Amino acid sequence: MDRLTTVFKLLSDETRLRIIVLLKQEQLSVCEICSILDLPQPKVSKHLARLRDLGMVVGDRVENFVFYSPRLMDPPLCNLIDDIIANVNAYPILENDKLRLETKSVQFDKCGPEIVRVKNNH
Repeated sequence: MDRLTTVFKLLSDETRLRIIVLLKQEQLSVCEICSILDLPQPKVSKHLARLRDLGMVVGDRVENFVFYSPRLMDPPLCNLIDDIIANVNAYPILENDKLRLETKSVQFDKCGPEIVRVKNNH
């Protein structure tokens, strides 16, 4: 029960919840997450570190980038995140994040052209 309480405390932060919802849809780099959420890199990295410390995300280094993906082992938690994604139109901030994710190629001028190359080869 302690782990579940800790998970919900961690996901009660809006930024961390937004990150998990994004990563459940697609593996992303810090730069991509920053671009979608329109947040500075140090803030996103801090939140990813908290998620990584609890084992909720894992990073995979490819050249100069670390691509994050969720590591949600608890089926009820996975189902909850999937339900949020399925009903994203009920949450305007998450709906906007999803739209930005779907049009991310336009968003990632901050990341540089090399991320497209790395991601395509990944």
